[in-house]
Amino acid sequence: VQLVESGGGLVQAGGSLRLSCVGSGLIFDDWTIGWFRQAPGKEREGISCINGNDASTYYEDSVKGRFTISSDNAKNTAYLQMDSLKPEDTAVYYCAAGVMGLGWNGAYIRHWGKGMLVTVSS
Repeated sequence: VQLVESGGGLVQAGGSLRLSCVGSGLIFDDWTIGWFRQAPGKEREGISCINGNDASTYYEDSVKGRFTISSDNAKNTAYLQMDSLKPEDTAVYYCAAGVMGLGWNGAYIRHWGKGMLVTVSS
């Protein structure tokens, strides 16, 4: 199983990025797919996920209203549209596939992407 992220990079505050996560060796319909991020000196946090079965979504408070998660299960691809980016969004972003536990942060993650850096300059 592989999850491969793309779309990260450097952007100015207020700008947008679209992250993609392409999966192989798994069927997105069977999983909750989402994103975690880890900022320098901080713990990794779950920021958003989408249920492959019913497309229900979750957003952590700090990204609610700015980020939008979606998925194209036929392509085994998930997206995270990030708008109105802030310097505090700077982090390594990881795609993950798992089963919801006590929320996305408590999820049982079975598969991780390698992560990619998103840097938001002020």
